[in-house]
Amino acid sequence: MVHALFGTDGIRGTAGTYPLDAATIRRVGAALVKVMLRDRQKLGGRVLIGRDTRESGEWIERELAHGAASAGATVFSVGVAPTPAVAYLTRAMQFDSGVVISASHNPYQDNGIKVFSGSGEKYGEHLEERIEHLVADASWTVSNGDAPEVNASGELRTYLDHAREVLPNPGALGPLRLVVDCANGAMTTVAPKLFRELGFDATVLAATPDGRNINSGCGSTHPELLAKTVRSNGYRLGVAFDGDGDRAIFADAQGRVLDGDHVLLMCGRQMKAEGRLRGNAVVATVMSNIGLELGLKKHGIDLVRTTVGDKYVMEEMQKRNLALGGEQSGHIIFSDFLYTGDGLITALNVLRTMAATGKELAELTSELQVYPQVLLNVRVNAKPDLKTVPKVAVVIDEVEKRLAGSGRLLVRYSGTEPLLRVMLEGQDKTEIEAMANRIASAVEEHVK
Repeated sequence: MVHALFGTDGIRGTAGTYPLDAATIRRVGAALVKVMLRDRQKLGGRVLIGRDTRESGEWIERELAHGAASAGATVFSVGVAPTPAVAYLTRAMQFDSGVVISASHNPYQDNGIKVFSGSGEKYGEHLEERIEHLVADASWTVSNGDAPEVNASGELRTYLDHAREVLPNPGALGPLRLVVDCANGAMTTVAPKLFRELGFDATVLAATPDGRNINSGCGSTHPELLAKTVRSNGYRLGVAFDGDGDRAIFADAQGRVLDGDHVLLMCGRQMKAEGRLRGNAVVATVMSNIGLELGLKKHGIDLVRTTVGDKYVMEEMQKRNLALGGEQSGHIIFSDFLYTGDGLITALNVLRTMAATGKELAELTSELQVYPQVLLNVRVNAKPDLKTVPKVAVVIDEVEKRLAGSGRLLVRYSGTEPLLRVMLEGQDKTEIEAMANRIASAVEEHVK
Protein backbone atom coordinates (compact mmCIF):
# COMPACT_ATOMS: atom_id res chain seq x y z
CA MET A 1 0.00 0.00 0.00
CA VAL A 2 1.30 3.47 -0.91
CA HIS A 3 1.04 5.91 1.99
CA ALA A 4 0.56 9.57 1.07
CA LEU A 5 3.68 11.48 2.10
CA PHE A 6 3.09 14.88 0.53
CA GLY A 7 0.45 17.38 1.61
CA THR A 8 -0.23 20.85 0.24
CA ASP A 9 3.29 22.00 1.19
CA GLY A 10 5.65 19.04 1.13
CA ILE A 11 6.04 16.32 3.75
CA ARG A 12 5.07 17.34 7.30
CA GLY A 13 5.08 15.60 10.65
CA THR A 14 6.60 15.35 14.11
CA ALA A 15 10.37 14.99 13.88
CA GLY A 16 11.43 11.43 14.69
CA THR A 17 8.11 9.76 13.87
CA TYR A 18 6.78 8.56 10.49
CA PRO A 19 7.12 10.02 7.92
CA LEU A 20 10.00 11.92 9.49
CA ASP A 21 11.77 8.92 11.01
CA ALA A 22 15.35 8.31 9.90
CA ALA A 23 14.61 5.29 7.71
CA THR A 24 11.82 7.02 5.75
CA ILE A 25 13.84 10.21 5.35
CA ARG A 26 16.72 8.20 3.83
CA ARG A 27 14.34 6.57 1.39
CA VAL A 28 12.82 9.93 0.45
CA GLY A 29 16.30 11.28 -0.31
CA ALA A 30 17.15 8.28 -2.47
CA ALA A 31 13.74 8.23 -4.21
CA LEU A 32 14.03 11.92 -5.04
CA VAL A 33 17.35 11.32 -6.79
CA LYS A 34 16.11 8.23 -8.61
CA VAL A 35 13.14 10.17 -10.02
CA MET A 36 15.28 13.20 -10.80
CA LEU A 37 17.98 11.22 -12.62
CA ARG A 38 15.46 9.10 -14.50
CA ASP A 39 13.80 12.26 -15.84
CA ARG A 40 17.11 13.84 -16.81
CA GLN A 41 18.57 10.59 -18.16
CA LYS A 42 21.92 11.20 -16.52
CA LEU A 43 24.21 9.74 -13.93
CA GLY A 44 25.13 11.55 -10.75
CA GLY A 45 23.32 14.83 -10.12
CA ARG A 46 23.69 17.65 -7.64
CA VAL A 47 21.30 18.39 -4.78
CA LEU A 48 21.24 21.50 -2.58
CA ILE A 49 19.76 21.35 0.93
CA GLY A 50 18.79 24.19 3.25
CA ARG A 51 17.00 24.18 6.58
CA ASP A 52 15.40 26.41 9.17
CA THR A 53 16.47 26.69 12.81
CA ARG A 54 14.63 23.71 14.38
CA GLU A 55 16.77 21.47 16.54
CA SER A 56 15.84 18.45 14.40
CA GLY A 57 17.02 20.07 11.17
CA GLU A 58 20.64 18.95 11.26
CA TRP A 59 19.99 15.21 11.75
CA ILE A 60 17.20 15.22 9.17
CA GLU A 61 19.57 16.91 6.74
CA ARG A 62 22.22 14.22 7.32
CA GLU A 63 19.74 11.37 6.82
CA LEU A 64 18.27 12.92 3.67
CA ALA A 65 21.73 13.57 2.24
CA HIS A 66 22.81 10.01 3.04
CA GLY A 67 19.88 8.63 1.07
CA ALA A 68 20.45 10.99 -1.86
CA ALA A 69 24.17 10.16 -1.97
CA SER A 70 23.42 6.44 -1.91
CA ALA A 71 21.42 6.95 -5.12
CA GLY A 72 24.34 8.65 -6.84
CA ALA A 73 23.92 12.35 -6.08
CA THR A 74 26.46 14.85 -4.80
CA VAL A 75 24.85 16.78 -1.96
CA PHE A 76 25.66 20.26 -0.68
CA SER A 77 24.17 22.19 2.25
CA VAL A 78 23.64 25.93 2.38
CA GLY A 79 22.87 25.58 6.11
CA VAL A 80 20.20 27.77 7.69
CA ALA A 81 18.53 29.61 4.83
CA PRO A 82 15.02 30.72 3.84
CA THR A 83 13.02 28.44 1.58
CA PRO A 84 13.05 30.96 -1.31
CA ALA A 85 16.83 31.32 -1.04
CA VAL A 86 17.24 27.58 -1.57
CA ALA A 87 14.78 27.66 -4.48
CA TYR A 88 16.64 30.55 -6.13
CA LEU A 89 20.11 29.09 -5.55
CA THR A 90 19.01 25.72 -6.93
CA ARG A 91 18.25 27.46 -10.21
CA ALA A 92 21.06 30.02 -10.18
CA MET A 93 23.80 27.53 -9.26
CA GLN A 94 22.46 24.88 -11.67
CA PHE A 95 21.64 22.20 -9.12
CA ASP A 96 19.43 19.37 -10.31
CA SER A 97 17.16 19.63 -7.28
CA GLY A 98 16.76 21.61 -4.07
CA VAL A 99 15.39 20.49 -0.72
CA VAL A 100 14.26 22.56 2.24
CA ILE A 101 13.92 21.02 5.70
CA SER A 102 11.27 23.07 7.46
CA ALA A 103 7.73 23.00 8.83
CA SER A 104 7.20 26.67 8.01
CA HIS A 105 4.98 28.30 10.65
CA ASN A 106 4.49 25.13 12.76
CA PRO A 107 6.00 24.70 16.27
CA TYR A 108 9.54 23.41 16.69
CA GLN A 109 8.54 19.78 17.35
CA ASP A 110 7.36 19.50 13.76
CA ASN A 111 9.50 19.47 10.67
CA GLY A 112 9.08 18.85 6.98
CA ILE A 113 10.65 18.34 3.56
CA LYS A 114 9.93 20.58 0.56
CA VAL A 115 11.34 19.65 -2.84
CA PHE A 116 12.23 21.95 -5.73
CA SER A 117 13.11 21.20 -9.33
CA GLY A 118 16.27 22.44 -10.99
CA SER A 119 14.33 25.50 -12.15
CA GLY A 120 13.57 26.48 -8.54
CA GLU A 121 9.89 25.48 -8.65
CA LYS A 122 8.06 23.22 -6.22
CA TYR A 123 7.47 19.71 -7.51
CA GLY A 124 3.92 19.16 -8.72
CA GLU A 125 1.63 16.38 -7.56
CA HIS A 126 2.67 14.04 -10.38
CA LEU A 127 6.32 13.99 -9.33
CA GLU A 128 5.39 13.82 -5.64
CA GLU A 129 3.28 10.73 -6.36
CA ARG A 130 6.19 9.10 -8.17
CA ILE A 131 8.42 9.69 -5.15
CA GLU A 132 5.74 8.26 -2.84
CA HIS A 133 5.44 5.09 -4.96
CA LEU A 134 9.19 4.63 -5.04
CA VAL A 135 9.50 5.07 -1.25
CA ALA A 136 6.84 2.35 -0.83
CA ASP A 137 8.55 -0.03 -3.26
CA ALA A 138 10.20 -2.75 -1.13
CA SER A 139 12.34 -4.06 -4.02
CA TRP A 140 15.20 -1.68 -3.21
CA THR A 141 17.02 -0.54 -0.09
CA VAL A 142 19.21 2.32 1.09
CA SER A 143 22.69 1.57 2.40
CA ASN A 144 23.11 1.36 6.16
CA GLY A 145 25.70 3.15 8.27
CA ASP A 146 25.96 6.49 10.00
CA ALA A 147 24.96 9.54 8.03
CA PRO A 148 28.02 11.80 7.58
CA GLU A 149 28.14 15.60 7.69
CA VAL A 150 27.04 17.31 4.47
CA ASN A 151 29.31 19.38 2.22
CA ALA A 152 28.91 23.11 2.94
CA SER A 153 27.94 25.56 0.19
CA GLY A 154 27.84 29.14 1.46
CA GLU A 155 26.09 30.97 -1.37
CA LEU A 156 23.63 33.21 0.47
CA ARG A 157 25.37 36.31 -0.89
CA THR A 158 24.15 35.32 -4.36
CA TYR A 159 20.56 35.29 -3.08
CA LEU A 160 20.96 38.65 -1.35
CA ASP A 161 22.26 40.24 -4.56
CA HIS A 162 19.24 38.84 -6.39
CA ALA A 163 16.82 40.26 -3.79
CA ARG A 164 18.41 43.71 -3.97
CA GLU A 165 17.36 43.98 -7.61
CA VAL A 166 13.74 44.41 -6.48
CA LEU A 167 14.55 47.80 -4.96
CA PRO A 168 17.19 49.46 -7.16
CA ASN A 169 16.77 52.91 -5.58
CA PRO A 170 16.16 52.52 -1.82
CA GLY A 171 17.01 56.19 -1.27
CA ALA A 172 13.71 57.15 -2.92
CA LEU A 173 11.97 56.12 0.30
CA GLY A 174 13.78 58.78 2.32
CA PRO A 175 14.71 57.98 5.93
CA LEU A 176 13.13 54.64 6.76
CA ARG A 177 12.73 53.18 10.24
CA LEU A 178 11.11 49.77 10.24
CA VAL A 179 10.69 46.74 12.47
CA VAL A 180 11.68 43.28 11.22
CA ASP A 181 10.40 40.13 13.00
CA CYS A 182 12.43 37.10 11.91
CA ALA A 183 10.33 34.52 13.82
CA ASN A 184 13.56 33.06 15.27
CA GLY A 185 13.75 31.25 11.96
CA ALA A 186 15.60 31.12 8.68
CA MET A 187 15.27 34.83 7.86
CA THR A 188 17.70 35.63 10.69
CA THR A 189 20.52 34.79 8.25
CA VAL A 190 19.57 37.31 5.55
CA ALA A 191 16.85 39.86 6.34
CA PRO A 192 18.57 42.06 8.98
CA LYS A 193 21.73 42.15 6.89
CA LEU A 194 19.97 43.18 3.68
CA PHE A 195 17.77 45.87 5.20
CA ARG A 196 20.80 47.47 6.82
CA GLU A 197 22.83 47.22 3.61
CA LEU A 198 20.03 49.15 1.91
CA GLY A 199 20.53 51.97 4.43
CA PHE A 200 17.39 51.41 6.51
CA ASP A 201 17.18 51.84 10.28
CA ALA A 202 15.95 48.33 11.12
CA THR A 203 14.95 47.21 14.59
CA VAL A 204 15.06 43.42 14.62
CA LEU A 205 12.81 41.17 16.74
CA ALA A 206 12.95 37.39 17.28
CA ALA A 207 16.40 36.85 15.77
CA THR A 208 18.02 34.66 18.44
CA PRO A 209 17.03 31.10 17.50
CA ASP A 210 17.76 28.33 20.00
CA GLY A 211 16.27 25.38 18.12
CA ARG A 212 12.98 25.53 20.00
CA ASN A 213 11.74 29.13 19.85
CA ILE A 214 10.94 29.26 16.12
CA ASN A 215 7.48 30.85 15.59
CA SER A 216 6.96 30.95 19.37
CA GLY A 217 4.91 34.06 20.08
CA CYS A 218 6.49 35.82 17.10
CA GLY A 219 6.58 35.92 13.32
CA SER A 220 3.78 36.11 10.78
CA THR A 221 1.40 33.93 12.81
CA HIS A 222 1.84 36.10 15.93
CA PRO A 223 2.17 39.70 14.67
CA GLU A 224 0.96 41.31 17.91
CA LEU A 225 4.45 42.23 19.14
CA LEU A 226 5.36 43.61 15.72
CA ALA A 227 2.25 45.80 15.60
CA LYS A 228 2.75 47.07 19.16
CA THR A 229 6.41 47.90 18.55
CA VAL A 230 5.67 49.80 15.34
CA ARG A 231 2.78 51.77 16.86
CA SER A 232 4.47 52.59 20.15
CA ASN A 233 7.81 53.76 18.77
CA GLY A 234 6.92 55.74 15.67
CA TYR A 235 8.16 53.38 12.93
CA ARG A 236 6.88 53.76 9.37
CA LEU A 237 6.07 50.06 9.09
CA GLY A 238 6.97 46.57 10.20
CA VAL A 239 7.27 43.16 8.55
CA ALA A 240 7.02 39.71 10.14
CA PHE A 241 8.27 36.56 8.42
CA ASP A 242 7.41 32.95 9.21
CA GLY A 243 9.88 30.27 10.25
CA ASP A 244 11.14 29.41 6.77
CA GLY A 245 10.80 32.88 5.30
CA ASP A 246 8.33 32.31 2.48
CA ARG A 247 5.59 34.44 4.10
CA ALA A 248 5.41 38.09 5.09
CA ILE A 249 2.77 39.93 7.13
CA PHE A 250 2.95 43.70 7.65
CA ALA A 251 1.99 46.39 10.14
CA ASP A 252 1.41 50.01 9.10
CA ALA A 253 2.48 53.02 11.18
CA GLN A 254 -0.73 52.80 13.25
CA GLY A 255 -0.04 49.16 14.08
CA ARG A 256 -2.78 47.80 11.80
CA VAL A 257 -1.90 44.25 10.69
CA LEU A 258 -1.98 43.75 6.91
CA ASP A 259 -2.14 40.32 5.29
CA GLY A 260 -1.54 38.88 1.83
CA ASP A 261 -4.80 40.28 0.44
CA HIS A 262 -3.60 43.81 1.20
CA VAL A 263 -0.29 43.11 -0.54
CA LEU A 264 -1.95 41.61 -3.62
CA LEU A 265 -4.23 44.63 -4.03
CA MET A 266 -1.59 47.33 -3.55
CA CYS A 267 1.09 45.60 -5.62
CA GLY A 268 -1.33 44.43 -8.32
CA ARG A 269 -2.59 47.98 -8.75
CA GLN A 270 0.96 49.40 -8.95
CA MET A 271 2.24 46.67 -11.27
CA LYS A 272 -0.62 47.41 -13.65
CA ALA A 273 0.24 51.11 -13.58
CA GLU A 274 3.85 50.23 -14.47
CA GLY A 275 2.84 47.80 -17.23
CA ARG A 276 4.26 44.81 -15.33
CA LEU A 277 1.02 42.92 -14.56
CA ARG A 278 1.06 40.29 -17.29
CA GLY A 279 -2.37 39.01 -18.23
CA ASN A 280 -4.04 41.79 -16.23
CA ALA A 281 -4.94 39.25 -13.55
CA VAL A 282 -3.91 38.15 -10.05
CA VAL A 283 -4.10 34.61 -8.68
CA ALA A 284 -5.34 33.96 -5.12
CA THR A 285 -6.91 31.03 -3.28
CA VAL A 286 -10.49 30.43 -2.23
CA MET A 287 -9.56 31.82 1.21
CA SER A 288 -8.87 35.36 0.00
CA ASN A 289 -11.58 37.81 1.05
CA ILE A 290 -14.09 38.96 -1.54
CA GLY A 291 -12.92 42.48 -0.74
CA LEU A 292 -9.75 41.68 -2.69
CA GLU A 293 -11.78 40.55 -5.70
CA LEU A 294 -13.93 43.68 -5.66
CA GLY A 295 -10.95 45.97 -5.05
CA LEU A 296 -9.06 44.56 -8.03
CA LYS A 297 -12.19 44.76 -10.18
CA LYS A 298 -12.34 48.54 -9.62
CA HIS A 299 -8.99 48.77 -11.41
CA GLY A 300 -9.96 46.41 -14.22
CA ILE A 301 -7.93 43.51 -12.81
CA ASP A 302 -9.31 39.97 -12.77
CA LEU A 303 -8.95 37.62 -9.80
CA VAL A 304 -8.34 33.93 -10.54
CA ARG A 305 -8.96 31.59 -7.59
CA THR A 306 -7.36 28.23 -6.79
CA THR A 307 -7.61 25.70 -3.98
CA VAL A 308 -5.53 26.39 -0.86
CA GLY A 309 -1.78 25.90 -1.26
CA ASP A 310 0.88 28.09 -2.83
CA LYS A 311 1.88 25.31 -5.23
CA TYR A 312 -1.61 25.57 -6.78
CA VAL A 313 -1.19 29.32 -7.06
CA MET A 314 2.17 28.75 -8.76
CA GLU A 315 0.72 26.23 -11.22
CA GLU A 316 -2.11 28.59 -12.20
CA MET A 317 0.33 31.48 -12.66
CA GLN A 318 2.54 29.34 -14.89
CA LYS A 319 -0.42 28.12 -16.93
CA ARG A 320 -1.61 31.68 -17.58
CA ASN A 321 1.86 33.33 -17.61
CA LEU A 322 0.88 35.74 -14.83
CA ALA A 323 3.18 37.95 -12.75
CA LEU A 324 1.47 38.07 -9.34
CA GLY A 325 -0.32 35.64 -7.08
CA GLY A 326 -0.49 34.53 -3.48
CA GLU A 327 -2.37 33.62 -0.36
CA GLN A 328 -4.03 35.60 2.39
CA SER A 329 -1.51 34.04 4.81
CA GLY A 330 1.31 36.06 3.25
CA HIS A 331 2.69 33.63 0.65
CA ILE A 332 3.14 36.00 -2.29
CA ILE A 333 4.70 35.03 -5.62
CA PHE A 334 6.29 37.63 -7.87
CA SER A 335 7.11 35.40 -10.82
CA ASP A 336 9.52 37.89 -12.42
CA PHE A 337 11.82 37.02 -9.50
CA LEU A 338 10.87 33.46 -8.50
CA TYR A 339 7.96 31.00 -8.76
CA THR A 340 7.67 30.49 -5.02
CA GLY A 341 6.60 32.57 -2.05
CA ASP A 342 9.40 34.82 -0.77
CA GLY A 343 8.91 37.00 2.30
CA LEU A 344 11.94 39.14 1.61
CA ILE A 345 11.02 39.75 -2.05
CA THR A 346 7.49 40.58 -0.88
CA ALA A 347 8.75 43.12 1.65
CA LEU A 348 10.97 44.76 -0.95
CA ASN A 349 8.09 44.95 -3.44
CA VAL A 350 5.96 46.67 -0.80
CA LEU A 351 8.76 49.18 -0.23
CA ARG A 352 9.12 49.60 -3.99
CA THR A 353 5.41 50.47 -4.21
CA MET A 354 5.78 53.00 -1.40
CA ALA A 355 8.76 54.58 -3.19
CA ALA A 356 6.99 54.70 -6.56
CA THR A 357 3.81 56.30 -5.21
CA GLY A 358 5.20 58.44 -2.41
CA LYS A 359 2.47 57.01 -0.16
CA GLU A 360 2.63 55.33 3.22
CA LEU A 361 1.44 51.78 3.79
CA ALA A 362 -1.82 52.78 5.49
CA GLU A 363 -2.93 54.82 2.48
CA LEU A 364 -1.85 52.19 -0.04
CA THR A 365 -3.91 49.48 1.66
CA SER A 366 -6.94 51.56 2.68
CA GLU A 367 -8.88 50.59 -0.44
CA LEU A 368 -9.27 46.96 0.67
CA GLN A 369 -12.66 46.56 2.31
CA VAL A 370 -12.51 43.34 4.30
CA TYR A 371 -15.99 41.81 4.28
CA PRO A 372 -17.33 39.94 7.34
CA GLN A 373 -16.82 36.18 7.14
CA VAL A 374 -18.69 33.29 8.72
CA LEU A 375 -17.31 29.74 8.82
CA LEU A 376 -19.34 26.72 10.00
CA ASN A 377 -18.23 23.09 10.22
CA VAL A 378 -21.05 20.59 9.83
CA ARG A 379 -20.38 16.97 10.83
CA VAL A 380 -21.48 14.45 8.17
CA ASN A 381 -21.58 10.67 7.88
CA ALA A 382 -21.26 10.68 4.09
CA LYS A 383 -19.91 13.04 1.44
CA PRO A 384 -22.27 13.02 -1.55
CA ASP A 385 -22.12 15.59 -4.30
CA LEU A 386 -24.47 18.24 -2.89
CA LYS A 387 -25.91 18.86 -6.37
CA THR A 388 -27.46 15.38 -6.06
CA VAL A 389 -29.22 16.30 -2.78
CA PRO A 390 -32.12 18.49 -4.06
CA LYS A 391 -33.18 20.03 -0.75
CA VAL A 392 -29.61 21.12 -0.02
CA ALA A 393 -28.90 22.22 -3.57
CA VAL A 394 -31.92 24.52 -3.67
CA VAL A 395 -30.85 26.30 -0.46
CA ILE A 396 -27.30 26.76 -1.78
CA ASP A 397 -28.68 28.12 -5.05
CA GLU A 398 -30.90 30.63 -3.22
CA VAL A 399 -27.96 31.84 -1.08
CA GLU A 400 -25.71 32.25 -4.12
CA LYS A 401 -28.37 34.36 -5.85
CA ARG A 402 -28.74 36.56 -2.74
CA LEU A 403 -24.96 37.09 -2.61
CA ALA A 404 -24.42 37.70 -6.33
CA GLY A 405 -22.02 40.59 -6.82
CA SER A 406 -21.81 41.47 -3.14
CA GLY A 407 -20.68 38.32 -1.36
CA ARG A 408 -19.29 34.85 -1.70
CA LEU A 409 -20.21 31.29 -0.71
CA LEU A 410 -17.81 28.36 -0.47
CA VAL A 411 -19.08 24.90 0.47
CA ARG A 412 -16.58 22.04 0.55
CA TYR A 413 -15.89 18.80 2.37
CA SER A 414 -12.83 18.50 4.56
CA GLY A 415 -10.18 16.26 3.05
CA THR A 416 -9.20 14.78 6.42
CA GLU A 417 -12.30 14.92 8.65
CA PRO A 418 -16.01 13.98 8.36
CA LEU A 419 -16.96 17.64 8.01
CA LEU A 420 -18.61 19.94 5.50
CA ARG A 421 -17.18 23.47 5.66
CA VAL A 422 -19.56 26.33 4.90
CA MET A 423 -17.94 29.75 4.41
CA LEU A 424 -19.81 32.96 3.58
CA GLU A 425 -18.65 36.52 3.06
CA GLY A 426 -20.95 39.49 2.71
CA GLN A 427 -21.61 43.07 3.77
CA ASP A 428 -23.92 42.22 6.69
CA LYS A 429 -22.64 39.71 9.24
CA THR A 430 -26.06 38.98 10.73
CA GLU A 431 -27.45 38.23 7.28
CA ILE A 432 -24.64 35.87 6.26
CA GLU A 433 -24.80 34.08 9.63
CA ALA A 434 -28.48 33.35 8.94
CA MET A 435 -27.62 32.09 5.43
CA ALA A 436 -24.85 29.83 6.78
CA ASN A 437 -27.20 28.36 9.38
CA ARG A 438 -29.84 27.67 6.68
CA ILE A 439 -27.30 25.66 4.69
CA ALA A 440 -26.02 23.85 7.80
CA SER A 441 -29.57 22.90 8.83
CA ALA A 442 -30.37 21.57 5.36
CA VAL A 443 -27.19 19.46 5.37
CA GLU A 444 -27.84 18.08 8.86
CA GLU A 445 -31.38 17.08 7.81
CA HIS A 446 -30.79 15.68 4.33
CA VAL A 447 -27.15 14.44 4.11
CA LYS A 448 -27.16 11.05 5.80
